[in-house]
Amino acid sequence: MLIELTRTLSPGSPLPPERTLAEKYGTSRTTVRQALAELVVEGRLHRIQGKGTFVAKPKVAQELQLVSYTEDMRHHGLQPETKILEIGYVSADERLATLLGIRPGGRVLRIHRLRLADGEPMSIDTSHLPARRFPGLRRELPRHLSLYETLATAYDVHLAEAEETIETVLATPHDAQLLGVDVGLPMLLLSRHAFDDAGEPVEWAQSLYRGDRYKFLTRLRRR
Repeated sequence: MLIELTRTLSPGSPLPPERTLAEKYGTSRTTVRQALAELVVEGRLHRIQGKGTFVAKPKVAQELQLVSYTEDMRHHGLQPETKILEIGYVSADERLATLLGIRPGGRVLRIHRLRLADGEPMSIDTSHLPARRFPGLRRELPRHLSLYETLATAYDVHLAEAEETIETVLATPHDAQLLGVDVGLPMLLLSRHAFDDAGEPVEWAQSLYRGDRYKFLTRLRRR
């Protein structure tokens, strides 16, 4: 019944309070609360803490391809925005050193960013790049629209391929606060290991996407 109700409302419309819905459908508030929670997980509804529950916007169908976030959002007719949460240097442990093709203890630039589309938080990205290969990247990044554009324009480095894995995780309190969602909301975690056209590793990145706003699309071919 709630699904039928949402179909009559436009995206962003508020739903009536739980008490009103319980009276309308002749059930308990607990049942209504559980049903609303399930529809939030499915991405049909969006809950804003302290404001209420709203009809969700359609999910962004992102193709699995090697493009920047900026390019992808523009492809969907959305206005991309990036907020740098933290940027600085860290020492590579053995795993990170292997991924980036540097020695353990080598300096790595770590970029932690919040991604938005039309002003709405969509994902949290953390990228790692070898500092020695990209001197001054920390200063160059704000001058360009995307990291990949910066690498191409300032360093003539072009990404050619990547290995990517997708997992499901739950939003932590910190992630939930940044993205404006409930703690425990299912999230999509993408881990990307990107290489340039010479086969050299360029980036190790992990992106945490809102499960209620994203779905991924790929084309499969039989071998």
